[in-house]
Amino acid sequence: MSCNSRKIDQLRREIPNFSCVPGCHDCCGPVTASSEEMSRLPVKSAAEHEAALAEWNCVHLGPKGCEVYDQRPLICRLFGTTPSLPCPRGRGPETPTEEQVVRRVHALIASTRQVLV
Repeated sequence: MSCNSRKIDQLRREIPNFSCVPGCHDCCGPVTASSEEMSRLPVKSAAEHEAALAEWNCVHLGPKGCEVYDQRPLICRLFGTTPSLPCPRGRGPETPTEEQVVRRVHALIASTRQVLV
C-alpha cells in the first residue's frame, strides 16, 4: 500500500458521514482526483467522460445518484461537511469536518497529480 493510499484511507475515516437526500446530486459535478483515488473507481470510456462533461456531470453519476459513493474521491466526501463546501439542501453531519483535516485534504490534493473524474 502506497503512502498516499494510507493518507487517503486515514482522511476518509476523519471526514464525518451524513445522510444525503436520496437521489440528490446537487453537489455532484466534474471534480479532480488523484491517480490513487481513480484506481479505486470503475474505468469509464472516453465517450462516457465526454457525455458527462457535456452535461457538467460526474461520469459516475447515475440515475439514482453516485454510483461509486463508497469509493468517491476525498473532495466529494468534503461536500456538506465543511462551511466552505455546504450542502445545497442544508444537510450535514452533527459535527463538521475539523479544519485541520480539511487542510490535510487540500494539501494532499495540491501535492498529487489530479485528473478529471
